[in-house]
Amino acid sequence: MAALAAVAVLGVSGCDSSSDANPPAASGPSVLVPGRPGEANRTLSAADAAEQRADDDSPNAADLSYARRMIEHHTQALEMTELVPDRAESAKLKRLAERIAAAQGPEIDGMRGWLRTYGEDESGGGHTHSAMPGMATEAQLGALRAARGKAFDALFLKLMVTHHEGALTMAAEVKGQGNNIRIEEMADDVVAQQTSEITRMREMQ
Repeated sequence: MAALAAVAVLGVSGCDSSSDANPPAASGPSVLVPGRPGEANRTLSAADAAEQRADDDSPNAADLSYARRMIEHHTQALEMTELVPDRAESAKLKRLAERIAAAQGPEIDGMRGWLRTYGEDESGGGHTHSAMPGMATEAQLGALRAARGKAFDALFLKLMVTHHEGALTMAAEVKGQGNNIRIEEMADDVVAQQTSEITRMREMQ
C-alpha cells in the first residue's frame, strides 16, 4: 500500500490483436513502484509486486494515524446516533442510526485491537477534531442535542452525511499512504459501508 498503492499500471493498452488470447496467468500487467527519495522508480511484474507486498506489511505512520483518528471519528458518530431515539421523528432515520451504531462500534473495537497487536495505544495521534474531515463542531453538536422532531432529523442527516464523507476521505488517504493489509481492509469496509449509507441519507433529505 505505502510503496505500492500509488502504482501506475503499464501495458494494459495498445494490445496487438495478434497477441495470444489466453496469456499465462503470471504475465499480468507490470507495476511501477515509486522509489524512495533520491532513488529511481522500479518496474515489477504483478506477481513480484504482490509477493513484495506480502513480505512486509508492517504498519507505517499513516496506518497508525488512521486507526487513532478513525477511532475518534467513529466515536463522534456514535455520540450522534445516541441522540436519535429520544429526538428523531422518522422511524426510517432511527433504523439508519441503529445500523450506523451496529457497524461502527465493532469497527472501533477492531482498530483498538489492531493497535494493541502492535504495542500501540490511542494516545499517540497528536490530532484534533478540526484536523479530521467531516467532524461536527461543538456548536453543531449542541444544536443537534437541542433539536427535536423534523428539525432534528434534517440536522442529523446533514451532519452525518458530512461526517461519512470525511471518513471516505480518510480511508482514501490511508489506502494511498499506508502499508498494512489489515488497515487497508478496514478502510475498504468503511468505504463500502459508508458510501451505501450516504446514498440512503441523501434519499431521506
